[in-house]
Amino acid sequence: MSKQYENYRRTMIETGQAYQDFVVDACWTLLGLAVVQYSSKLYQQTIGESRTGVEIKNDRKFQSTGNLWIELAEKARPRGGDYAQSGINRDDNTWLYCIGDYNTIFIFQKNLLKMLAPRYGQRENHTSTSVGFLLPVVDAEKYAAAILRPNAATKISSAIHDMEALGRVLHQLARAPSNQLSLLPDLDAAA
Repeated sequence: MSKQYENYRRTMIETGQAYQDFVVDACWTLLGLAVVQYSSKLYQQTIGESRTGVEIKNDRKFQSTGNLWIELAEKARPRGGDYAQSGINRDDNTWLYCIGDYNTIFIFQKNLLKMLAPRYGQRENHTSTSVGFLLPVVDAEKYAAAILRPNAATKISSAIHDMEALGRVLHQLARAPSNQLSLLPDLDAAA
């Protein structure tokens, strides 16, 4: 395995974990939804990503591509052989799937995404480590149970050079009031 890919993978894991923490704070502050993430590989593989059945994915490219990457299967590294079921296809306790970036977080019911998957077809990503489908953002806005808009990307990019400062900024931004949009009928009526 190339050292370049290993560095890329390590960076993706670290940025993904920071994003998960941000989403945990945003869900609590903006929705009152407590997301309790598991950190050990053992718990993640045997129970699921979180105690509360929420999986979180950081899609850093969706703003520029206009599509969300909904994962169906994965490999830790590019190699021959089969993919392991992941994302919405994992057989675990997950019922909610959160995906987005620091500006916009889409929250979907996992079973709805599974029903939509055949409509969009599946493909392999550019690193040959993930199989999934592209969900256009226009469709995501129709199907999401909720959309959170913390609009924090600009503030976060200025703090990235200092990881401790980044942690503090992520926590503060996730707890700050935002102009969120919910597509849940009962929440829209209450607004």
